[in-house]
Amino acid sequence: MAGTLAGIGAASYARAAGASRNAARFSLKFAPHEGSFASRGGLIEQIAYAADQGFTAWEDNEAAARPVAQQEAMGKALRQRGMTMGVLVASMPKWSQYRPLLGSGDRSEQDAMLADIRRSVDVAKRLDAKWMTVVTGFMDPKVPVDIQTARIIEVMRRAGDIAAQNGLILVMEPLNTITNHPNIFMRTIPQGYAIATAVANPAVKVLADLYHAQIQAGNLIPTLETCWSEVAYIQFGDNPGRLEPSTGEINHHNIVRWLKGRRYDGVIGMEHGNSLAGRAGEDRLIAAYREIDAA
Repeated sequence: MAGTLAGIGAASYARAAGASRNAARFSLKFAPHEGSFASRGGLIEQIAYAADQGFTAWEDNEAAARPVAQQEAMGKALRQRGMTMGVLVASMPKWSQYRPLLGSGDRSEQDAMLADIRRSVDVAKRLDAKWMTVVTGFMDPKVPVDIQTARIIEVMRRAGDIAAQNGLILVMEPLNTITNHPNIFMRTIPQGYAIATAVANPAVKVLADLYHAQIQAGNLIPTLETCWSEVAYIQFGDNPGRLEPSTGEINHHNIVRWLKGRRYDGVIGMEHGNSLAGRAGEDRLIAAYREIDAA
């Protein structure tokens, strides 16, 4: 689906440009985030606008860092609109410090991540969230990869117990090392599959962010097919640029057809920016998702 706006049907773009309240609901649970519709106001206004355009889900990586009052307001807005809450980040790495090293054997770093997860449980409950993102830290150059893997399996077993006790699912996110996150530990969906399978807890699964997956390894549909039993959440973002579908090389039409064939009814996070600024970019965003939703 490479190309730019030329790849989006003119009729779809026209509908989005004239978007009005109570548009037809998308058939899949595409989830915008704060900033997707920045011209429409603050967080609550953006949720309302997204719902009016037919979106039925929302995600917020920053939810755990928000004041409790704002979390409660967001939860209320989503419930009023009948929208599903997608992921929030339960434990955020210290990117500039290349920490944590969960496979290093440093129990204090593992305990700190588990403490983050425990704190995030209350946030998830305020938002009626089911999924929480976990990044499994960075590579330790002093420890063999197999040993790091075993240690991360063990800490994810402990994390999974916390999630299971609270009716939540932790989704481990593989990230690319080529463009965005050098030296990250988990870098492919199959690697996440192997760890989730070893953990053997339904509360520990994989987040398949297709932007990262395309950069790191490609072969998206066969990879999803092979690893599907451990994938609990999807995110879109085209490559290069991490923008909306139709701006890069990923064939989102075929991905959507595959997901519909699998009867996927989970959330698809719109984990990307807009290719144009302002309302023109917001209109293009809606049009791009209308186009692939029709696949």
